[in-house]
Amino acid sequence: MSEEKRVISSELKELLSIRHSVKEYKKDSYLFREGDSIKGVYFIQQGKVQIGKVTSEGRELTLRICGRNQLVGEVTLFSIDAKYMLDAKALEDVTCVKVSIDDLEKELAENADLAVAFMKWMGVNHQKTQTKFRDLLLHGKKGALYSTLIRLTNSYGEKDDQGILIDMVLTNQELANFCGMTREVVNRLLNELKKLGKVSMLDGKIYIHDLQYLKDEILCEDCPIAFCKID
Repeated sequence: MSEEKRVISSELKELLSIRHSVKEYKKDSYLFREGDSIKGVYFIQQGKVQIGKVTSEGRELTLRICGRNQLVGEVTLFSIDAKYMLDAKALEDVTCVKVSIDDLEKELAENADLAVAFMKWMGVNHQKTQTKFRDLLLHGKKGALYSTLIRLTNSYGEKDDQGILIDMVLTNQELANFCGMTREVVNRLLNELKKLGKVSMLDGKIYIHDLQYLKDEILCEDCPIAFCKID
């Protein structure tokens, strides 16, 4: 889904009426790092932010990409001595609104509609993370790649008569980061899919010609699309 099509609920947009500050981050800088104390939530107005972490082996794992009109934060927001569990890295120059924990908590206590919308947002984010880890753990390397491709079609797919074009340029290393494995393994698995005619490349973008094949190979449970996305 393109940034122009991405919308946010009117209730969550009320975050912009809370006292806030406008922050700008240059490409490759961090909104926050794993282990930092949680100070607030971020509403992205421009740019893309990568949510992920670095494993104990030093491998980068990307969980999702957030863009315009999306919130970035943590489900542990109001825990005692809450810490960020993930990194938020600017993939390009980012402009966002930051609302502090104190101001957010005060507004949630006074605005029931906003509180409900915010809880729903936290619940969806939690589900996205849980289903992502489930796919990585249960389906092996092939399942990790196939489920990532499925998620990418749900987030950035453009359908036509030939299949679904993932309207996002990704290097094989970036794709490997989504899957938690090496670039070499992703290269091999993609080449296998190309030989089978299930995928192809167009101007650096991945074309999925048989989405059902990918779903069948990992025994896809057809989760709600809200939980099966990259963004």
